[in-house]
Amino acid sequence: MNTKKTTKNPSEKKLTDAEIDSYKNKLLILRARLSGDVSTMTNAALNKNRMEASGDLSAMPIHMADVGTDNFEQEQTLSFMQNESGILDQVNEALVRIKEGTYGICDSCGGRIPKIRLNFLPYAALCVQCAENLTEDENN
Repeated sequence: MNTKKTTKNPSEKKLTDAEIDSYKNKLLILRARLSGDVSTMTNAALNKNRMEASGDLSAMPIHMADVGTDNFEQEQTLSFMQNESGILDQVNEALVRIKEGTYGICDSCGGRIPKIRLNFLPYAALCVQCAENLTEDENN
C-alpha cells in the first residue's frame, strides 16, 4: 500500500495548466538545444582527424605532443557529450511526467517541487530536501 503524501509542503500550490504548458515549452526548447549540442559534439569528437581539426594540410608525420593534445580534446568532448546526454535524458523524463500528470511532484517523497526549483531546473524530479539527502548518501 502506497501511503505517500501528495503535498509535503502545503505552501506550494498545485501547478496550473498554464504553468505546466510554460514548463513544457522550456523543456522542449532545452531538448532541441541539447539534441543539437550532442549531435555537434559527436561529429566533432568522432569524425574529425587532426588535420581537419587544426586546418593543417601537411602530410608530415604527427608529433607525439599533437597526438596527446588531440586525444585529450577528444576525451574532453566525449565527457561533455556524456553530461549533456544525461541532462537530455532527464528532460525527456520530465516531459513524460508532464504527460502522466506527475510533473512537479517529487519522485522520492511525493511532495511538491517548489516552483523556484522548477524555474531553475525544469527537469528536476526531486524536491530540494530529497536531492540534498541523495547527495549526502552518495558522499557517504
